[in-house]
Amino acid sequence: MAHDLLIVGGGINGCAIAREAALLGLSVLLVERDDLAQHTSSASSKLIHGGLRYLEYREFGLVREALQERERLIRAAPHLIHPMAFVLPHEHAVRPWWLVRAGLYLYDALALGTTLPRSRRLRARDDAYRAPLTGAAKGFVYYDAFVDDARLTLANAIDAADAGAQIATRTALLAARRKDDHWRATLSDGRIVTARAIVNAAGPWVGDLFAKVGVTTAAHVRLVKGSHIVVPKLYDGDHAYILQQADGRIVFAIPWLRDFTAIGTTDIPVNRPEDARIDAKEIRYLCDAANHYFERQIAPADVVDSWSGVRPLFDDGASDAKAVTRDYVLELDDSGPALLSVFGGKITTARHLAEDALAKLASVLGIDARHVTRDRPFPGGDTGDFDAFLASVRARFPFLGDQRSARMAHAYGTRLWEMLDGVRAIADLGPEFGAGLTAVELGWMRTREWARTAADVLERRSKLRLTADAQTRDAVEAYFRETL
Repeated sequence: MAHDLLIVGGGINGCAIAREAALLGLSVLLVERDDLAQHTSSASSKLIHGGLRYLEYREFGLVREALQERERLIRAAPHLIHPMAFVLPHEHAVRPWWLVRAGLYLYDALALGTTLPRSRRLRARDDAYRAPLTGAAKGFVYYDAFVDDARLTLANAIDAADAGAQIATRTALLAARRKDDHWRATLSDGRIVTARAIVNAAGPWVGDLFAKVGVTTAAHVRLVKGSHIVVPKLYDGDHAYILQQADGRIVFAIPWLRDFTAIGTTDIPVNRPEDARIDAKEIRYLCDAANHYFERQIAPADVVDSWSGVRPLFDDGASDAKAVTRDYVLELDDSGPALLSVFGGKITTARHLAEDALAKLASVLGIDARHVTRDRPFPGGDTGDFDAFLASVRARFPFLGDQRSARMAHAYGTRLWEMLDGVRAIADLGPEFGAGLTAVELGWMRTREWARTAADVLERRSKLRLTADAQTRDAVEAYFRETL
């Protein structure tokens, strides 16, 4: 089958490019070897942010771009993204007070024209912010945003599919070769397809793809592992902390799933994408990072969950992993049918990356790369005021309960009305599978969101992995065996 664009990789970058291309009217096929967002794109710090620490490396353009995107994304997906206050205590600081204050002033200046509050000093009356800390006589408060990274990736894929793109999960590119004016590609499901251009958005496997398509390149990828731990919550409140470390790094502490705190991230060079596993040294580092600041002390034995992702950064020659640029690099090989390879990037700037990718391919594909997603809401994102939307969900479906209604409203936004169309009582939701999952929701995930396993459901689409027991996992797996 012939396509304009074959995209390899179902992470945030691949799905964002698929969305942009499909909305421009191109015929798009995206293939992903595993599940959407299964790797790096579900292993982030869950932040939509400008990257305050990138200012130290003079990444001013990246920070400005990310802050503009932060504003767009908050408007486009209020169910998945919400503003969050960040407390930056100055105790144990490795940077002088004046430098941090100057950095925050610059951060505010680069965010000019956006709607989140400006930074300020930590005040004596900020009891909720100061109470969990060992000190915090001095410090700052600034604002960024929290994101459900896996569901934002999924929202890009859903919008792409609604615009005509084909999304093929559990499908790998085995090989491709240039033939006249197109690529001829063999897929793991047995299909042979053609495309006018290929986008290599394989994330940590971006380098591996070159051999599969018979292309040599001088570009180098640097793989850097970032890990997070989850512990019983260290403080009350919906704010986060940004903690300066003696080695110059910063570590975030973020509210996670009501009863927990997520702490991360690390920056560890690795040799293979398969090295995305946390090790004992990282766990100890993150526990120590938190213990410098919080009254409630933790040890490795307190860790109830963790995640690790490998970031495919463009090798700019920086000697230290934490200093390698987080900006994306797009490499276009147009010596025949085009190959566009994506290095680096952030969840925050994926939409902008997609615009740049289509601009690079415009002449090759003979299209006008208009800006089609800048003011476009994501599927389910037209909620208006989210609190009012959640109240309307609870009024219409009181039998869901407060906890489940909040989870589902955040996950699906206004598409929840379609999912629950015709549901009048709890019995209409079908059999219960545990952890608040019902047949109606699993059916939606299966038919509308490419879910195929219990891990797809519990780890990425619902975030219920910590509350779902083995019986629930077995029941969900049995559901997929019976319905697929």
